[in-house]
Amino acid sequence: MIQEMLTQLLPELEVDPRTVSALLCASAAAVAALNWMQRRRIQEKMEEARRMRDLGLQRMEKAVQRFKQQNPGADPSRILSLPLVELAEKLKEGSLSAESVLYTYVDKALAATRELNCLRQLIPECEEQLRDLQGQKEKGLLHGVPISIKDHISYKGHLSTCGFAPFLGPPEQEDSVLVQVLKRQGAIPFAITNIPQSLFNYDCSNAIFGQTLNPWDHRKSPGGSSGGEGALIAAGGSILGFGSDLGGSIRLPSSFCGLCGLKPTGKRLSLSGVTSPVPGLLSVTGTIGPMARDVDGLALCMRALLGEDLFQLDPTVPPIPFNEKLFCASTPLRIGYYETDGYFLLPPCMRRAVRETRDLLQEAGHTLVPFAPPRVDYVVNELFMRGVFADGGSTLMDLFAQDLVDPGLKPQVNCYRIPSLVKKTLALLVRPLFPRLAWHLDALCGVRSDPAWSRCEPQGPASQRFSDPKRTALLPPPAALPFRLLEPHLHPSASNSRSAKAMWQHQACVLAYRTEFIAKWKKLQLDVVLCPVLGPAFTLGYPGKLLAAVSSTMLYNTLDFPAGVVPVTTVTEADEEELLHHRGHYEDAWDRRLRKAVEGAVGLPVAVQCVALPWQEELCLRFMKEVETLACERKKCV
Repeated sequence: MIQEMLTQLLPELEVDPRTVSALLCASAAAVAALNWMQRRRIQEKMEEARRMRDLGLQRMEKAVQRFKQQNPGADPSRILSLPLVELAEKLKEGSLSAESVLYTYVDKALAATRELNCLRQLIPECEEQLRDLQGQKEKGLLHGVPISIKDHISYKGHLSTCGFAPFLGPPEQEDSVLVQVLKRQGAIPFAITNIPQSLFNYDCSNAIFGQTLNPWDHRKSPGGSSGGEGALIAAGGSILGFGSDLGGSIRLPSSFCGLCGLKPTGKRLSLSGVTSPVPGLLSVTGTIGPMARDVDGLALCMRALLGEDLFQLDPTVPPIPFNEKLFCASTPLRIGYYETDGYFLLPPCMRRAVRETRDLLQEAGHTLVPFAPPRVDYVVNELFMRGVFADGGSTLMDLFAQDLVDPGLKPQVNCYRIPSLVKKTLALLVRPLFPRLAWHLDALCGVRSDPAWSRCEPQGPASQRFSDPKRTALLPPPAALPFRLLEPHLHPSASNSRSAKAMWQHQACVLAYRTEFIAKWKKLQLDVVLCPVLGPAFTLGYPGKLLAAVSSTMLYNTLDFPAGVVPVTTVTEADEEELLHHRGHYEDAWDRRLRKAVEGAVGLPVAVQCVALPWQEELCLRFMKEVETLACERKKCV
């Protein structure tokens, strides 16, 4: 056939079949050789990155040994047992030395990463910063506190990899604004933590540095994408860490690892110097935030960050100082609550945690009001997924094409690689039996430009409700939107799913939904909302197969509301027994897979999610503190 084509194209030439065969074989060999060379270059870069990581760990291990030899009477257990607020006070007053605290935590972090593989790198420059700190007269709120940061928060002289081999290039030329502010407050960044490849996953594994494990159970994931932070802090190797959150990446590791974590409003903290594999993403708001062992630690951190240093270094951050009065208020709250968002029914233990917390809050004098978030199926697929994959996933696929795909991400990446036309065809075929998968496949095709979108009317899942009236009650019908966009005259060229018009229409729909949600919140006169968060920790390998299960956290990224996670209980034998009968809202393959993902979790932490309106982080923290206090008192009484 190829010979005939060549003869037609070049009729004046005589084509020898043996020549054609030789050319084809040579071409195939050349392609194979190029692919092999590319893979080899990638592997060499990865090996070099691992070698440099190991050298850095060895260097800090020697520094710890020197400190131990020079200070044989040091008591690490006393330092490691102190809460952040108390540790910071002792460092500031001088009853504890910053040197002893730093090397104690470095030593603990080294032990944690040998067990869990949670570190991407230790920061040797922390020793130089320690020496500079000892000569300072003015002491910030975090004076001498050792902190850890997620891989893609830039630190001068170190890589920000996002888990990708293509990012193993030149080191960062300057600190991120977050790191600069932390240093001015006296904090000592000493560790950079592991992440999943691409950050678009809530496990914690990449082809360069490998899989991070959950300190509670090594068969379980620590969550992601801030999974290295979650594992390190839960194992006692850090007292304060910083993650990022685009779909739950602070809250999910906090839930899986039994920590407190805060996702602030998008621009409350600076994103300057934070690397992203998909820069320019606007439909869904990413943010950075703190993770710690208790809520007071989160509050101290936000108090230290929200000051003049931050506002001067990044003028795009609204100059809103920490509102101490709002955080310390004691007036009863009017709290909305729900056990399920109607899209992904979470395991029995997570719903039990909401019910028990609701009861504790009522007994403490707060008012609890049932609340149903509107059209979460529409949010997950049409607003979140379609917004994050507005380009059909092509930006991410360009990066994966230059890298080796981590095994845990292969289910996701294989789905992204399907051509859009095939995705749409598959969506039509599976819709009758597996509607959620159909909506997911369609959303991965990216934004679209059509009359329905210009009116911001829900499509797909929002217009295909459950036939069971009991389940329909879980998903309230679409409310009248507070405003409507004028329907434009659409030129045929506007059908391009990647057009600017389609993007604008999508962002308008996000704003319309946000307005609708806030109107419902205000109608009920709510201060805050109590709701579930995904958990308990998944068995390794499952997060990449259940991306849509994070609807509980995706919602508040789409809305750009501050949201925090607080551990309140643990999985019981009764929870495990009830899980055997878990069917989910749709009773489909995803519901069955969720049951498999969380089984065998007795004793693992169980958390709830606390939400406030935008720019009210202090109120969110106050609510989290109330939940934490009541949960702790209940544990003492049991």
